[in-house]
Amino acid sequence: MIPIAKPLIGEEEKAAVLDVLGSGQLAQGRCVREFEERFAAWVGARNAVAVSSGTTALHVALLAHGVGSGDEVITTPFSFIASANCILYVGATPRFADIESEYYTIDPTAVEAQITPRTRAILPVHLFGQPCDMEAIAAIAERHGLAIIEDACQAHGARLAGRPVGSWGTACYSFYPTKNMTTGEGGMITTDDSVLAERMRMIREHGMRQRYVHETLGYNFRMTDVQAAIGLVQLTRVDGWNEQRRRNAALLTAQLAGVSGVKTPEVRPGAVHVFHQYTVAVEQRERVIAALTAQAIGYGIYYPIPIHRQQVYRERGYSDVLPVAEAASARVLSLPVHPALTEDDMKTVADAVIAAVREPVLS
Repeated sequence: MIPIAKPLIGEEEKAAVLDVLGSGQLAQGRCVREFEERFAAWVGARNAVAVSSGTTALHVALLAHGVGSGDEVITTPFSFIASANCILYVGATPRFADIESEYYTIDPTAVEAQITPRTRAILPVHLFGQPCDMEAIAAIAERHGLAIIEDACQAHGARLAGRPVGSWGTACYSFYPTKNMTTGEGGMITTDDSVLAERMRMIREHGMRQRYVHETLGYNFRMTDVQAAIGLVQLTRVDGWNEQRRRNAALLTAQLAGVSGVKTPEVRPGAVHVFHQYTVAVEQRERVIAALTAQAIGYGIYYPIPIHRQQVYRERGYSDVLPVAEAASARVLSLPVHPALTEDDMKTVADAVIAAVREPVLS
């Protein structure tokens, strides 16, 4: 079996967890503080706030920026649904801007066309580990006085023009088991704004700055020290894992380039893509899936239905026509690229795809 994803948990992570369990300090303690400090330094931010998931990171970030009822936030329709749902959680309205066909990330031109007097923020998603066109998005945000909340949940370590993703605004990361690094579950928010960071810390812990003194409505979105202990070890390894992902991606691209019926991923000029997913567009998707399944090769379709076409949004009156995102949903297929794979594994995956698309179509 060649799985689509494989969390890499070693003896060092296990030992770190046992140390925490033996310490008796399990929630929001020393390990969480250390993980925040080291993660902030790794991404080049002044502050990092650990939370319970990537979803709660987005939720807290929106709340801390004061986004709420009557406001609008522009985001992508082509992402995991949490990117948009968090806008609903705070009582605001998502507005969807179509994506770039080359990179599957939000199109800055489409973003600007969606701005209204109610727009408060732009929430771009660095999908599959590919940075969005943040220079263009940042220019739009500055012209219109909008906040930027970067969904970097799939982009740990990605860079654009020499800058890490997350450095254009408030950024949110996920440590779900399939991500480029994991804490089992968990999330992180980074920001250079210390006042905003303090607000986020209060929101994640029942609105408290001082114990049992509740200054605002807050939530229980804390990270445990068990999770943070795993994260501290993973943080020392993620750069190497990302490099292996890029090598695996290069192997796939070299073998699939020029194959009729397969469009390999493009990397934005000036970007460092971290290949959370290696996503191709294929004309015969069901045939390729059947071939992969027959050889016990994992795959993923991220995402088969754009967010604006999901029932929960259609019931809210969304009827947008976003042709690029809709076309992508019909053709994308993610292939294994994680760092546990060997060169032989990559050849097996590529050969299965090539054989499937070259098989004659029976009339």
